[in-house]
Order: sequence, then structure tokens, then C-alpha cells
Amino acid sequence: MARSRDPDKRPRKGLSRRAFLSRGAGLAIAAPIVTGTGLPAPQGAAADVKILGPGKVPVTLRVNGKTHSLNVEPRVTLLEALRTHLDYTGAKKVCDRATCGACTVIMGGKEVYACSILAVEAQGKDILTVEGLSASGKLHPIQEAFIEHDATQCGFCTPGFVVACKALLDRNPNPTVADIEKGLGGNLCRCGTYVGIRQAVLSAAKTMKGGRTDA
Repeated sequence: MARSRDPDKRPRKGLSRRAFLSRGAGLAIAAPIVTGTGLPAPQGAAADVKILGPGKVPVTLRVNGKTHSLNVEPRVTLLEALRTHLDYTGAKKVCDRATCGACTVIMGGKEVYACSILAVEAQGKDILTVEGLSASGKLHPIQEAFIEHDATQCGFCTPGFVVACKALLDRNPNPTVADIEKGLGGNLCRCGTYVGIRQAVLSAAKTMKGGRTDA
């Protein structure tokens, strides 16, 4: 007797495709939903799921000579803490990738990108922003030099440049043009005011004593 060649009439072993899919769907419905913590999610709508993770923590920052106490999540950057929580808006959030330098502040005597430092990491260190450069309403010599030499255009990068210039002159009060170009290499100006900025730094260095008199 010849065997039947019709695949639908051949005897089958194990589960049929229909039975397999039916069982799989049932298991999927019955399986608990697992959250990122490895724990089953609570029953009910997604809105009822409790968010697990670190909450706000107390942070103390010393900015421009003043001590500030605030509660922020550990993930909050120094830039966000300054701008959003303490209203120091001089440092700008531009690239947010530690590339452009618009958020430059001086922390512990060294210029840093505030967008790449966590607020909790900045505790115990003196932080200087562009707002802290002018005393009693009088502009800092660097700020005056930026105005005199037309070193600003749109002004978005200017606060970061001014702070970076302050840090540069703190460590090298008598810079050459090459020193300035190297020292400000971490700050970018899309308007291209580099010539004015270099002249402003040389002028400020002279005003602050000990700077070069030649350009």
C-alpha cells in the first residue's frame, strides 16, 4: 500500500503549530511583568508602577563665596544645579557634551565643564561662575577688555570664555598669543570672535599688572 504524499494527511508527532501558538500566548499572559530591577511589576495599570531608584539627596555648594544647600537627585549635573536650582544662569547649556566650553566655571581653582560634573561631586570645592567676577557692580578687567575689543557677538559663548580667560591669567599672568590660543582651546565661538578675544586677554593681562604690552 502506497504512502500518502499529502502533507496534511501525514501523522504528526508532538504539538501542532496551532497548539504551540495557543500555549505560548497563554504563557505570555500568565507570566509576570519584570521591571528593570528584576522584580515583578505590581498588578494594575502602568501608572501604578512604583519608580524605584535613588531619590533626592542633600547637596551643599559654595558658589561665588556663598554657601547653598539644596536637595537634588544624584544624576543632576553642576550646570543644572547652578542654572535651575540656584539661578546662576551665566554658564550656558549649549552642547551638553563637554565640547563647546559655554558652561565653563572654575572649581577648586581649575576651569571645568559644568555639564560634565555632578553636583554631588562639586561639594567641598569653591565654585566661581561669571557672576562672581564683578564686585559691587564693577566689571572685572577681563569683562571690560571683552567690551573694549569687541570680543562678543551673539554672546552665548562669552561667559564661558571670560571664565576660561580668568583661569588662564590666574596660572599665567603674562601669556603670549600662543599661550592664549592653547589655553582657550577648550572653548568654541561659532561667531568667530577669536581675534578680539586674544586681544582682550592681552589687554586684561596688562591691566591686571604683569601682562605683555605687545600684541
